[in-house]
Amino acid sequence: MSAAQSIRLRPAAWPMRLASLAGAVILAACSLQTSPSPSASPSPTESIPSSATPEPSPSDSGRLTLPAPTGTDPTPITSKVTVEIAAGASGRLVIVVTNLGQMVQELVLRWPTAVRDTIFLAPFEPSAQRIREGGDPLVQDWTRWVDGPGEHGEPAGTTSLGWGPLLVGGTLTIPVLATRVAPGPITFDLQILSGEEVLQSDGAPAWLQVTVP
Repeated sequence: MSAAQSIRLRPAAWPMRLASLAGAVILAACSLQTSPSPSASPSPTESIPSSATPEPSPSDSGRLTLPAPTGTDPTPITSKVTVEIAAGASGRLVIVVTNLGQMVQELVLRWPTAVRDTIFLAPFEPSAQRIREGGDPLVQDWTRWVDGPGEHGEPAGTTSLGWGPLLVGGTLTIPVLATRVAPGPITFDLQILSGEEVLQSDGAPAWLQVTVP
């Protein structure tokens, strides 16, 4: 090959090198576009909040607590809880509620189901008549007695006792029997609701603490 021919061929090599370089740049750009951004995936240390309603559990003080109710009913009430249970014995709780506002369609008491490990709360005393199959229908004042989760939104780990409507200005006295299951004191939450909404007592949610010796 002559020197002239060699000089003519050298310029032709540059387009090939430029094409090769351009292809490498395009591939690199595609790689950058398809690679996920570091901020797109959560850090392993980030916690994702759960939508599940937490079940009642003992607080640091040992009190059995309730989850917050799903809503608030602004109807004002007055409430009083009397513990008629001696240490190591059975007895009853007496809850007195007076309606100072509009009609409450269904007054509901709620407490943690785990209370029954120490005292079993019930709207009546079990008897052969109540458990006899084929017996006469029994008249009862209470409207529901549900261990959650229930069909009307009763949370898991709670027991709800409905006690019918409460008229404006009306006072309802609710005796709840307490059968001792285990010795020792217990403190637990008690909510007073209208359906699934907590009522207001003295301007605050009717969310009480009950201590049984």
